[in-house]
Amino acid sequence: MCGSKVTSPPYNVGKDYDKDMSVEEYRRFLREVWEEPCRVLAHGGRACINVANVGRRPYLPLSALITADMTDVGFLMRGQIIWSRQASAGSSCASGSWRSPSNPVLRDVHEYILVFCKGSFARRKPECGHKEATIGRASFLEWTKSVWEFPAGSAKKAKHPAPFPVELPARCIQLYTYANDVVLDPL
Repeated sequence: MCGSKVTSPPYNVGKDYDKDMSVEEYRRFLREVWEEPCRVLAHGGRACINVANVGRRPYLPLSALITADMTDVGFLMRGQIIWSRQASAGSSCASGSWRSPSNPVLRDVHEYILVFCKGSFARRKPECGHKEATIGRASFLEWTKSVWEFPAGSAKKAKHPAPFPVELPARCIQLYTYANDVVLDPL
């Protein structure tokens, strides 16, 4: 059994690694991805999903859609973390009107880390093996806040159009797993 799932799905926005699916196809695809971890996660196991809302015309709240689908397949919502990427946000403006109320477009400088659990909000310490916590006091106090601030990775350095900074899964794993737990990334 897995202690935790940490993942970031493709956002279905036409990047080189994405397929161009309708919203319904995309949700069906993700629902299949969410069902397997629900089966293999330990009772009380955690699922952390990094996602950004996308689009402008129309705006697509992926975080809300994923939350609805995760609860439909049987997960309990524990909360959400706002990942502030402000340090990596440029000064360019989003397409829309410039300094005019005719059509200002918001520039997202954050993403969400949606946190779910299977069956129980609390997770009992397993009786076998080395199952100590993996997080120190200072990190625990900082990472249990609902806003995390650290920069996104560089697409150029990562050679990927949507880099996933190691800091994000590292924090989730330390916060939500015991030492030697199996962690699943279904994508």
